[in-house]
Amino acid sequence: MFNFKHKNTEFFDLFVDSAKYFYKGALIMEEVMLDSTKAVAKMKEIIDLEHEADAVNDKIIDHLNQTFITPIDREDIFALANGLDDGVDFLQGTLQRIVIYRIGPAKEGAVSLTKLLLEATEEIIKAFSLLKDIKKNRVLILEATHKIGKLESEGDRVYRHEIAFLFDNVKDPIELIKWKDILENLEDTLDHCEDVSDMIRGVVMKYA
Repeated sequence: MFNFKHKNTEFFDLFVDSAKYFYKGALIMEEVMLDSTKAVAKMKEIIDLEHEADAVNDKIIDHLNQTFITPIDREDIFALANGLDDGVDFLQGTLQRIVIYRIGPAKEGAVSLTKLLLEATEEIIKAFSLLKDIKKNRVLILEATHKIGKLESEGDRVYRHEIAFLFDNVKDPIELIKWKDILENLEDTLDHCEDVSDMIRGVVMKYA
């Protein structure tokens, strides 16, 4: 049955739910970075989390298919939903590498990138929680997206510094390759946070 209501807030509630899964994934990553012995146990946890995040994404898509008039463009809803869902996938892929590589204690740069990820996902939750009233919350939403951009820029700096440190100080080439791959994945996840932020900013520019 089609829903003809224009002021449909369910999409925004589901976006916030999905964003919280992205944040929870970052929390799991932080736990592993602080104690690498938890990696295998946390791998199962993040797989379960990814399944729960997929279920929320499916709800959004199902609701989209059943709603005749949407509060924002259909393509924007679809892109935002998939962008959030992909964030958990990024984190799962990174943790999978940590388990496979058996890397031991985390490098300082990896810990720093994970902390930046936590902050970025917190800002993503904040931005999505404000989307229900785009006109009223325009400034606050843009402030959150601006902060995500700053966190991503700081992540670039940390990544470059840590890669240089690895090449200068890690003599085992296999160890170097492992950590380079993990750092790249963490940095890619931060880049993805900015991609989601850019999508949010685009929606604000369109409707505010």
